Amino acid sequence: MSRSLKKGPFVDYKLAKKVADAKGKRVTIKTWSRSSTITPDFVGANLAVHNGQKHIPIFVSEDMVGHKLGEFVPTRKFRSHGGKLAKQAGGK
Repeated sequence: MSRSLKKGPFVDYKLAKKVADAKGKRVTIKTWSRSSTITPDFVGANLAVHNGQKHIPIFVSEDMVGHKLGEFVPTRKFRSHGGKLAKQAGGK
């Protein structure tokens, strides 16, 4: 369910201020706020979003506007399903 239009999108106040201050500079801003919505002000910013273990760097483009920061940084490591070795071992 989406957020009420009356309330507007959630953006961490401190993160928005840091992005505004760093406009035009090539600095990476660390953030733990995965639930913040990406606004047009964020386009062109370098952010390092925390995934629970470390900060993963992302570059914000126009296609990301309206999405949450956490969507672009996975928290779990994907281990592939089976493969050639699993098929050979399972066919006994």
